[in-house]
Amino acid sequence: MQALYDIPAPAKLNLFLHITGRRSDGYHLLQSAFMLIDWCDQLHFALRSDGHISREDLGVALPAEDLCVRAARALQAATACTLGVHIGVAKSVPSQAGMGGGSSDAASTLLALNRLWKTGLSRSQLAAIGLQLGADVPFFLLGQHAWVEGVGEVLTPLTLPKARFAVLKPQAGLDTRAVFAHPLLARNTALAIISGFAADPFGFGHNDLQPVAQMLCPAVGESIDWFSAQGLNARMTGSGSAVFAQLPHDKDVHDAPGGMTLKTCSSLDAHPLQGWC
Repeated sequence: MQALYDIPAPAKLNLFLHITGRRSDGYHLLQSAFMLIDWCDQLHFALRSDGHISREDLGVALPAEDLCVRAARALQAATACTLGVHIGVAKSVPSQAGMGGGSSDAASTLLALNRLWKTGLSRSQLAAIGLQLGADVPFFLLGQHAWVEGVGEVLTPLTLPKARFAVLKPQAGLDTRAVFAHPLLARNTALAIISGFAADPFGFGHNDLQPVAQMLCPAVGESIDWFSAQGLNARMTGSGSAVFAQLPHDKDVHDAPGGMTLKTCSSLDAHPLQGWC
């Protein structure tokens, strides 16, 4: 095998996100439900025999040390692999959106290179590597919707009803660290249970990061107001700045506010690479 092309890296939506505490090391404890959606980046991998890792941006320019490159290097280090790879990245999922695009790219990179390099790691071994790259990476390696706890590393698979969503991404992004570090962030939401969430999965709870995000990025509030004018209840996903609303089967939305990206998405039954490993 010399190459793998058109490898998908799907985004996620946080159906809710509660901050329940903060550890002594500064990391936040949370509860959330992550849903995989069909808004995907596309990755391409060509084998290199010289051990070098290179990347080509097929659209949006990425930082030199993006999560794809870091994931490839982490897998090399964990397995003492002497092979290399040239990675092509066709970005579609916006950055600083709260949709996990970079983490998903890293997870798909680990899965693809585990196959291309024949490193033979299990999914749990890949998840241990992924956790060093970011708290969301293990979720994308799990391969299905999940109830998320701890600092994001405790995952319980979820079965969720099929659904359609409209996602509105303001031009401005939000830095996750700035949102979590804000002194006005609520950090004491009571613990929830899965059965309570399951009774109303698309209406349950709230996003504790949203009030702070709206202060830092007023376009988040403008997005929510735009959905409200369409008769839809919206909330922010992750640390923002993207906002989403569930769409009834007979409704569509159009004509996003200027400078914003509007996309209609559907939930996935499973990650497209779930059978890998």
